Amino acid sequence: MNERKFRGDWIVLPLLGIVAVVVLWAISSMTWAPSLPTPWKTWQVSQPYLMKPFEKRGELDQGILRFTWYSLILVAKGYTIALLIGTPLGFVLGMSKMFAKTFDPIIQILRPVSPLAWLPLGLVLFQKSEPAAIFTIALCSMWPTVLNTAVGVRAIPQDYLNVARVLNLSRMKTLLKILLPATLPYMFTGFRLSLGIAWLVIVAAEMLTGSPGVGGFLWQEYNSLIYEHIILCILTIGVIGFILDRLMGVVERRLQVAKA
Repeated sequence: MNERKFRGDWIVLPLLGIVAVVVLWAISSMTWAPSLPTPWKTWQVSQPYLMKPFEKRGELDQGILRFTWYSLILVAKGYTIALLIGTPLGFVLGMSKMFAKTFDPIIQILRPVSPLAWLPLGLVLFQKSEPAAIFTIALCSMWPTVLNTAVGVRAIPQDYLNVARVLNLSRMKTLLKILLPATLPYMFTGFRLSLGIAWLVIVAAEMLTGSPGVGGFLWQEYNSLIYEHIILCILTIGVIGFILDRLMGVVERRLQVAKA
């Protein structure tokens, strides 16, 4: 019974959801949205990019997984910078009330700024599209990590810190033995949100700069009015975002098990 329930919950129901969306897509393309390609036509036109996913025929004529790989490399660079800056900044923000009062207003002002606004500044600063994209990814994606880490630090019971003082633990041991384990769930919430934002930002950055990647390919196909490839890019962006989020969830669970 449990095995049947597992299969129904995790295999059958998602498949039913996918079938329902595809049917709605097909009905829409044949009725009120005739310019929208049907699922079958999208598959036919996109075959060269799907069947040879790593083939390179030109700068912006490559397999879809090759485009995805270019995008993921930039995301990894920007996301790593975001974590390296955002995590310690979140700890300081959560531990020091004076620091929080001084810089929290600045963070709240910068946090909602769109990547479409940061990217031109990055181009002015670095004069090249790749470092400008990395700069934009790092700056836009770091804030969930900063804020969630700060919330996690503030949520640590005062008794934990009192025990550290009684045991005369050094600052480093207090950080590693008390602060970090207690804050880890909050941090990973921020990490997952930051990763999702990083993936969104790279698509926008590539669309604006025309760089090779999923976003650059999407923008080129939009200008060429090849709607089937636009849908292919949208599906690729969604699937990769889903996979990245699930991978981050696996890492979080592994760390929680190791900590236990």
